[in-house]
Amino acid sequence: MIVLVTAGAGLASVLAAASLSLTLLAKIVNNMVSLSVGILLATAFLHSLPEAFEIPGAQTHYLFATLLGGLLGFFLLEKIALLRHSHHHEGDGHDHHHGHDKEEAGSSGWMILVGDSIHNFVDGVLIAAAFMVDVQIGIFTALAIIAHEIPQEIGDFIVLLNAGFSRARALLYNGISGLMAVVGGVLAYYFLERATQVMPYLLVIASSSFIYIAVSDLIPQMHRRPHWQESLRQIALIAIGVGIVVLLTDHNH
Repeated sequence: MIVLVTAGAGLASVLAAASLSLTLLAKIVNNMVSLSVGILLATAFLHSLPEAFEIPGAQTHYLFATLLGGLLGFFLLEKIALLRHSHHHEGDGHDHHHGHDKEEAGSSGWMILVGDSIHNFVDGVLIAAAFMVDVQIGIFTALAIIAHEIPQEIGDFIVLLNAGFSRARALLYNGISGLMAVVGGVLAYYFLERATQVMPYLLVIASSSFIYIAVSDLIPQMHRRPHWQESLRQIALIAIGVGIVVLLTDHNH
């Protein structure tokens, strides 16, 4: 069950993102970012974190410390990536050989794939951990992961295309990266079966990534479009995203 669901979750989000990237207008993609913010924050605060704190033996002080460490850790990772990207700028006065800029873009494409593979591995661990608590919670977690991964995968797909990848290669490599969820799920099953005390901390780390992505990356994007109509649409879509998670959580409880 874990292998089937992790494979399905990894590939479904990639395929949905690829089809949406190629068919929908940028405006629709922007709307999906707003929806994703609601889903990410609600999944973290209304589902994953409560689940972590309710697991027998979980220590509140250490769980909050893990949440803080996760947020700061993701900040440092993003800071390193930004510093790596900013060492070269167009028109910086340096002489670069022909094709240098394309190589720079290509390297950013590979970095996206590496980061996405790690993220998918963690998603697989989370799905396996949830399945070991309850099958329904596992299925809900997989659905939540698919929902929050689609906007991210759209961004990754667009970055890969801009980095010079063909559509077929971008889809292939994104698909391989999606299957890292299976690896994470299988390893987590055998590891967590003997060490269930790790499960609440994994749930908190996953929650910290959801919170960080929403607050640090997605919400600032939304603030760049400060028109009344756009703002009202964003608020409504965030509310819809939260509502989806609330309905699914209530249904599972």
